[in-house]
Amino acid sequence: MSQLAGGSSRIAILVPCYNEAATIRKVVEDFQREIPEATVFVFDNNSTDGTAELARAAGAVVIPEKKQGKGHVVAAMLEKIDADYYVMVDGDDTYPADRVRDLLEPVATGRADMVVGIRRAADAGAAYRPFHVFGNRLVVTMVNKIFGARLTDIMSGYRAFNRDIADNLPVCAYGFDIETEMTVQCLYHRWVIHEVPVAYGVRPEGSESKLNTFHDGLRVIFKILSLFRSYKPLTFFGGLAILFFVMGCLCGVWLSAGQWGPDSGYRLAMIVIGATMMAMSLIAASIGVIVQLINFRFLELDSLLRRRRGSSNGGM
Repeated sequence: MSQLAGGSSRIAILVPCYNEAATIRKVVEDFQREIPEATVFVFDNNSTDGTAELARAAGAVVIPEKKQGKGHVVAAMLEKIDADYYVMVDGDDTYPADRVRDLLEPVATGRADMVVGIRRAADAGAAYRPFHVFGNRLVVTMVNKIFGARLTDIMSGYRAFNRDIADNLPVCAYGFDIETEMTVQCLYHRWVIHEVPVAYGVRPEGSESKLNTFHDGLRVIFKILSLFRSYKPLTFFGGLAILFFVMGCLCGVWLSAGQWGPDSGYRLAMIVIGATMMAMSLIAASIGVIVQLINFRFLELDSLLRRRRGSSNGGM
């Protein structure tokens, strides 16, 4: 693998692709021109339009990934490529190769673990559709509120990161929600994320987006809720506990208002419902506390293991 100019660090450009014959050659050549000391790896995800052959002809190292889905491709990238610094970029020629060093610089100097190229709608014109802008803002707002972050764009496909992330980032998503999962995992593991504005270009003629606005948008939202449940269990289950508790109290208020006689079937039903809500509130709160304690223990172990790995790799 090629080395970083003026040093011994290795840089890998990772390009996930599925039927990007119209753009892949230009993407490979652009990054080879902008950062010739790096090695460009194209991960071909069962393309049928000659993407792999075009990438290989342009000088990229082509690696096939048979499991369909961008998440599977990203998992394969992190598993198969050994480098010091990584740049992940889509193969549709919508991200500018001339900003690659701006993304790498904070990572290479140790100021950030991951740098995300935040897309600017004003630079993209029709490429960044209004509904996508709304969806991105909704997702970003949810993540910022849940994890206490101040991010601008968490679904960008253009990002640089270091070896620590490549070695330790869990990848569970299999579709276009992979970028969201990567960002949330970084927040949870307390890796430092920086953002660099980049122009988001228009796909050239003959290149079609694989993103389904509604289907993939819903998948991203469900992914966030799933990660919220997993990584903020006390908040998630605590919220459910409060909801059940309030519902149980409402049942009690209704009963105390004396709407039904003592022998009313409705009264018995409200007693059962109220008691059930209170029990569910207690169960949800208990689950939240237990999972929170387990998560905290895992964070302690993760921090310890990372520190030991750093020491074994030549730390001071």
